[in-house]
Amino acid sequence: MKTYILTLGMVMGMVFFAKAQKAPPTPSEMTAKSIEAMDKKIKMNPTQKNIIYNYMLDLFKAQADLTKKQQTGMYTEDDISKFYRTQNETTKNVRNILKGEQQTQYDQYMEEMLRGGNKKKKKGKHEEEEVVTGIDGLKLPAGTNVGNP
Repeated sequence: MKTYILTLGMVMGMVFFAKAQKAPPTPSEMTAKSIEAMDKKIKMNPTQKNIIYNYMLDLFKAQADLTKKQQTGMYTEDDISKFYRTQNETTKNVRNILKGEQQTQYDQYMEEMLRGGNKKKKKGKHEEEEVVTGIDGLKLPAGTNVGNP
């Protein structure tokens, strides 16, 4: 009887654990989130949003396809270079849709995304840690030994 209850508990635990794992977001979910974040930085009109949405959706579909190929081990360097070409083409097309100041804001947005987004760690309740980028972020503080102690 104890073995039966223990086995039943283990099976239920495994089922619960399997359901608790999140599925990766779909390309349309990633596109919607990306367009929403982009619209906060770059004020776009509805036409621009719709056109850019279609470009980004194609890009995220290509990314999902590449990820599936990588997980199965069935990808080649050609697949990766094709994705990068698609990514560069999408960036160029998006820039062509945006006007004047929006293009500069888009460049700043892309730079921020390449750095990892707008991640600022809070030290206290209202203090924010200074984010150091570039070569200065790689320098060690004075008096730090790099080699053997």
